[in-house]
Amino acid sequence: MIKESFLLAWRSVSNNKLRSGITIAIIALGIMALIGIITAIQAMEQKLTESFAMMGANSFQIRYKELDIRIGEDNSSIEKSKKGQKLKKANLDKIINKEMAETFKANYKFPLAKVSIWRRGPDNQEIHYKDLKTNPQIRVLGGDENYLLINAYEIEYGRNINENEIQSASFVCLLGYNVAKKLFGDKLNNGINQFIKVGSISYKVIGILKEKGTSAFLKSDDMVLTSHTNIRYLSGLSTRNTGIGISYLIGVSVNHIKDLDPAIYEATSLFRNIRKLTPIDKDNFSIEKSDKIANSLISFLSLFGLAAIIIGMVTLTGAAIALMNIMLVAVNERSREIGLIKSIGAKNNFIRNQFLFESIIISVLGAIIGIIAGIIVGNVIGLFLNTGFLIPWKWTFIGITICTLVGLFAGLYPAIKASKLNPIEVL
Repeated sequence: MIKESFLLAWRSVSNNKLRSGITIAIIALGIMALIGIITAIQAMEQKLTESFAMMGANSFQIRYKELDIRIGEDNSSIEKSKKGQKLKKANLDKIINKEMAETFKANYKFPLAKVSIWRRGPDNQEIHYKDLKTNPQIRVLGGDENYLLINAYEIEYGRNINENEIQSASFVCLLGYNVAKKLFGDKLNNGINQFIKVGSISYKVIGILKEKGTSAFLKSDDMVLTSHTNIRYLSGLSTRNTGIGISYLIGVSVNHIKDLDPAIYEATSLFRNIRKLTPIDKDNFSIEKSDKIANSLISFLSLFGLAAIIIGMVTLTGAAIALMNIMLVAVNERSREIGLIKSIGAKNNFIRNQFLFESIIISVLGAIIGIIAGIIVGNVIGLFLNTGFLIPWKWTFIGITICTLVGLFAGLYPAIKASKLNPIEVL
């Protein structure tokens, strides 16, 4: 009996292609918006995770953090501003200087941990080699012998900076893959022992880094690395010098991700002593895990997921209303058919099931078309981000379930109305 009801429902949907197609399209648009945005968000989340994993999954950084001065917009804003200026002046000496960074590196004894200190140099630089030059987007960094390890870089050709070159502030450097590719073409090893220029200063190339991967969020291969002791010669080119000095950054890599929290606790304790903070003083520095920025951006992306759900639900509500209206019209148009079927012995359940199946078939067809279209649209964005093909299985099943329920509830009243028709009256 159920099989016959389903076959009659399918035949009715097939015979009314235009009417059914319009409703299917409305449902498909709602599901496409939902699945498309969710798929795109998953692609962006995957790329964010991959990008920030480049920074080292088992690492954290200690950064300089000024006092957070918030100036209100009330009547006392001028007074707050003056107080803020005084606080800022009092805080000018709280950057992480070379002595603090080196003291931390010498005294941090967490098992199997590696410590690196570095500072940022000028951004947006052109690197020159003979008549060749890079695009003006190269950043210059000053690090130490552990910088590559903690930031997950590997050497393709040449060698790393050594302790003697750090102590003597030698004019040597390592090139990121994109920089070396631009200056030396496919034969990257030809760049070893050559001299490049950053601004007016010449550096001897001692190493070429392996390609790390450039994403929409990080350009890890567009960099030049020298020692943190040498980078001061480029301080005049730096756009980060605010007049209060350039702060050092401290990176720590531990043996396993489960060691991160105890390592951070020990690092906090040691650095508070180095900063001469009392037990009641708040930290005037920031410790950040390598994935902190990625997690913050992923949390922000979840807002778009919420927007997708709202858009999908609003569209599906409209589709449910349209579907119910179409089913009511179908009941009126087919009243004589219903009367005829009932007159030859069909029971109310048979009529009700037929119209419920018809409503659910229209809704599920819309879901299937919308899901396929949404996955395609979402993966177009994934294509630009160089992620793999993604299928949001969870939301695929949720979409089909929701559309089945939409079809059920939208068709329930028309189905009950059809099953209660009096065959004598309609005939």
